[in-house]
Amino acid sequence: MTNTALKYTKAHEVVRVEDGDVAVLGITEYAQDALGDIVFVELPDVGATFSKGDDFAVVESVKTAAEVYTPVSGEIVAVNDRLSDEPEAIKISYEEGWIAKIKMSSSDELEELMDKDAYDKYISELD
Repeated sequence: MTNTALKYTKAHEVVRVEDGDVAVLGITEYAQDALGDIVFVELPDVGATFSKGDDFAVVESVKTAAEVYTPVSGEIVAVNDRLSDEPEAIKISYEEGWIAKIKMSSSDELEELMDKDAYDKYISELD
């Protein structure tokens, strides 16, 4: 998977589309670094539906707890159960540390997200 396949939000979520209408949701390296040591990940329920912008998961670290918002609307079709036993796995790689997969109700919502270059520019302005 190349970084060009990824889309980003200003709230530091990252999305990769697979199989046409399924989006894989996670958090960016920037968010991971800001959180520090991850101690718990609260996963959504498979079958739950969310609208764009809803909080669908919580990532807790030794510093704080952060809600994770879905950048697209749809139904959760899979969760990364590994994170229940091994929350730090969220930091290994996006391929291993994803949080959930959502069957999108409208792929048009992806158009509102940033590509890698736009996200890099955005986070460079935060520091």
